[in-house]
Amino acid sequence: MSPSLTDWHQGWWRQAQAIPSPNFGPRPAGVDVSLVVLHSISLPPGVYGGDAVERLFTNRLDPAAHPAFAELAGLQVSAHFVIRRDGALQQFVGIHDRAWHAGLSSWQGRGNCNDWSVGIEFEGLEGDTFTPAQYARGVDLIRALAGQLRLTQVVGHEHVAPGRKRDPGPGFDWPGLAAALQAHLPWGPGHFPPANPRQA
Repeated sequence: MSPSLTDWHQGWWRQAQAIPSPNFGPRPAGVDVSLVVLHSISLPPGVYGGDAVERLFTNRLDPAAHPAFAELAGLQVSAHFVIRRDGALQQFVGIHDRAWHAGLSSWQGRGNCNDWSVGIEFEGLEGDTFTPAQYARGVDLIRALAGQLRLTQVVGHEHVAPGRKRDPGPGFDWPGLAAALQAHLPWGPGHFPPANPRQA
């Protein structure tokens, strides 16, 4: 079913579980949101299905709860959406606001990607594979976003921060995602990243 304009309310997609994060800010005045940045995340690394990511994005993660959490103490980050392994969707920041997901970043000569992008986290381990349910939900979400924003490209964190970040990594099926989106949107290959992140 095609995403409907009525599925949105003030930048929040009704098909997602809303979990508002305090970690966001306004976008610069007049900015066009044209980029989608895809990430991978799991806490602890490689462990799926818990609430640690939700706690991280809402500043409730106990750094003493697991050795891997210690380095996250005091970190204030967020993404607009998280797609769980079973395809369940969570939204933490409205799409008209600036989430804190890309950090120091640049794409095609334009910096500060947080200002002009939507961040989507796929629950998974950097470099590992992702589930069919996640790809299906990702396609639905990007199609819905394209109905709200002037999207022109979908890239990975590894493309906007090469050398610093490597997610979602080589296990991510970029050709499959591109083919699925091209079946529903008038997008050519130029809307997706080069095969080698170093080319970005």
